[in-house]
Amino acid sequence: MNDQRILGRREFLQAAALSSAGTSLLSGRSLLAGPSTANRPSSGKAKSVIFMFLHGGAPSQDMFDMKPDAPSQIRGEFRPIATNVPGIQICEHLPRMSRWMDRAAVLRAVHHKAGCHNEIPSFSGYESPSGMQELNDQHLPPSMGSVCEYLKPADQRLPAYVSLPNPLSYHGETGPSAGFLGQRYSPMQAGAVPEFDPGANLFKRDEPILVKGMPRINDSRLIEGVTSDRLGGRRNLLSRLQPHESLALASEQYSQFQNTAFDVLATPQLRDCFDPRHIDSRVKERYGNTMFGNSAFIATKLVASGVKFVNVIWTWYNVVVSGFQDFGWDTHEHNFAILKRYLPHLDQVYSSMMEDLEQAGLLDETLVVLTSDFGRTPGVNATAGRDHWMHCYSTLLSGGGIRGGTIYGSSDSQAAWPVDGPVRPADICATIYDRLGIDPDTIIHDRLNRPHKIAQGGEPIERILA
Repeated sequence: MNDQRILGRREFLQAAALSSAGTSLLSGRSLLAGPSTANRPSSGKAKSVIFMFLHGGAPSQDMFDMKPDAPSQIRGEFRPIATNVPGIQICEHLPRMSRWMDRAAVLRAVHHKAGCHNEIPSFSGYESPSGMQELNDQHLPPSMGSVCEYLKPADQRLPAYVSLPNPLSYHGETGPSAGFLGQRYSPMQAGAVPEFDPGANLFKRDEPILVKGMPRINDSRLIEGVTSDRLGGRRNLLSRLQPHESLALASEQYSQFQNTAFDVLATPQLRDCFDPRHIDSRVKERYGNTMFGNSAFIATKLVASGVKFVNVIWTWYNVVVSGFQDFGWDTHEHNFAILKRYLPHLDQVYSSMMEDLEQAGLLDETLVVLTSDFGRTPGVNATAGRDHWMHCYSTLLSGGGIRGGTIYGSSDSQAAWPVDGPVRPADICATIYDRLGIDPDTIIHDRLNRPHKIAQGGEPIERILA
């Protein structure tokens, strides 16, 4: 029989399944003018970014900007401890992180005007005053990772942008996206099913559950038992199927998504990052065996494999699991009871990740960012919580290209307002781009061909750069 043999039903279904994996990993493409760059010098000391995002509004005054001399209704229940950098103190519930402050810079006067639960400034630098917005709004500027995806070399098949562990769950938005660049440049989005300890009380707000689960690439069931050779065979099989598919499936853009899916699944180093069989149980325990911890570990493997930008998001799961009353870091009630669970786990995950990056020789070329969508009110409310506050909060930058042991900016005596060194999310984005060797003034164009600077006009924070 010649090469144009008749396809069996099983082969057809296998090829179709892998074809659908292509559409689930990446979708859409915009036809825009190419980027233009300015002449800003950059040393580009980082090759990758791990962007850790605490969804809901983490309280800086209970973490990295403590006010021990303030009244009790301001300072709260926690005490500061010394770090390995003289003069820098952080929360008593972050003892392991205290040993990494010589590799970190703390920004203590971050602020924006975008409104509560608006994640867009953190991921893109863009400040919209309209409050909560859908992250997948195609009229908005793209997230930093999407810009990295857009700017990557044409012959680079692996994704430049991956987001873990699953989409953000506030009001059902799909998570950081490419905005006006189009879905083609959105992150390769993992998926994860939340898991809970038997007998866990999912409705007791003051005893939050640390959610377990393992991120997996979409349609990762195809990984098991599928070798690179078999994937190559299915690629050829699909090429013979193409003439019989609809025009939409046979289009050039569909072919790109399909090839990306093939490349992801056929590359052992990247594929194995998501394969639980390649993650030692002792490693899971070091990271806490939670959704956030497992995501952070996978992130270290992804950057080692050459992925440029990885989101690790501690998100809300109340939408993912019906009835589960988890609100992440949105601590309107029982702030301190919740943080007594959250902070030790954050301490464990961040420190384990930094240790692994250092041991692998990757810390000097990996920029680790720890931030949130906003901060919390200086005062403690009647339910022992803190409410929304966008006017002053902290962000931590560590590793590649960062001058460690640095405090930039300061807040007033109540952690309410910047006193000096005010920083906007656009400046943080510009700093991240600069460390990656990307000019923050690079111009991209929206769907109406209007020019936009990728860092929204932000400037790198020179005093924290190594």
